[in-house]
Amino acid sequence: MSKRKVCVVVTARASYSRIKTALIAIQNHPDLELQLVVAASALLDKYGSAVNYIEEDGLKISERVFMVIEGATLATSAKSTGIGIVELSTTFDNLKPDVVCTIGDRYETMATAIAASYMNIPLVHIQGGEVTGNIDEKVRHAISKLADIHLVSNEDAKERLIKLGEFEDKIYVTGCPSIDLAKDVLDNPEMDFDPCEKYGGVGSYIDSAKPYLVVMQHPVTTEYSNAKSQAKILVEVIHELDINTFWFWPNPDAGSDGTSNALRSYREEFPNNKLRFFKNMEGRDFLKLLLHSKCLIGNSSVGIRECSFLGVPVVNIGSRQNRRLRAHNVLDVDFDKEHIKDAVLKQLEKGRIESESIYGSGNAGKNIADVISKIELSINKVISY
Repeated sequence: MSKRKVCVVVTARASYSRIKTALIAIQNHPDLELQLVVAASALLDKYGSAVNYIEEDGLKISERVFMVIEGATLATSAKSTGIGIVELSTTFDNLKPDVVCTIGDRYETMATAIAASYMNIPLVHIQGGEVTGNIDEKVRHAISKLADIHLVSNEDAKERLIKLGEFEDKIYVTGCPSIDLAKDVLDNPEMDFDPCEKYGGVGSYIDSAKPYLVVMQHPVTTEYSNAKSQAKILVEVIHELDINTFWFWPNPDAGSDGTSNALRSYREEFPNNKLRFFKNMEGRDFLKLLLHSKCLIGNSSVGIRECSFLGVPVVNIGSRQNRRLRAHNVLDVDFDKEHIKDAVLKQLEKGRIESESIYGSGNAGKNIADVISKIELSINKVISY
């Protein structure tokens, strides 16, 4: 009996961390053949080139799809999605997968969903059914309506998909694969690398043995014209707190050039600050960096997901993660300088939080591979309205 060909499309550095353990489980499963497609910003050095880590992890890449138009505007996001549909259609035609998997809610994942659906290839959506602010809300639910099978992080997401009209027998609660990595880090917590020496980066040398913060601030596509001013507010807060900080470069959403410009301007004005800027890190190293930090600040979903499991205090700023299920480690604030500063000081005083398993318990990768190997594949979708 031939193996089931499973095509997984990874489009960004965060997407790889969110699916890594599932990719390995699929590759090692006796009944599955992994077809790994790496596309969009995951191929670009400007955004941390996740492709390097993929290859280092021993995963074979079947196809590379270049589809990102430079500019970081609303128009380039839409055009990149269009190019993705064209290029991924050719890729699927060449690979002829039995099933296609897409992850999360980034705009590039919409291209995967549309191409697979119009080519009559069963579509599996991983991490659907959740809620946030931003354009991601529309994209995630649109992909859910195109998807034939749903592999979700928790019961909350499952119930939401049922309310959206999806059949319960097509929804499987597998947990989030990124929690698998977080569990491994909790089991092996030693900070066994020097971030500055291993990953380079730009800015002041920071000794990770001393107290430090981590910042991940991405543009909000529905507020993309404010990206520069929002980043400026946050970098001023970090400057006034005067605490060693590792700051990660924004992802390629509309407005990222504004965020980047604010950071470059600050670097030029204060070359001898207590900040170190990075593009990307290998998944486990990044989670170890978070685990040993005093607080994560910004608007990344890693604060909601992985940090809840790691017990890391988080100051979540603005609307990007609106209404996403969160644990007790998160303190939400708006883009106000004093509010952010006060929230950070409160979290520093509070210290580490008890681990919570609201996005899984650490076995999602195996669960996902097992479900994909056994499910009945179909493209004849009927909605349960």
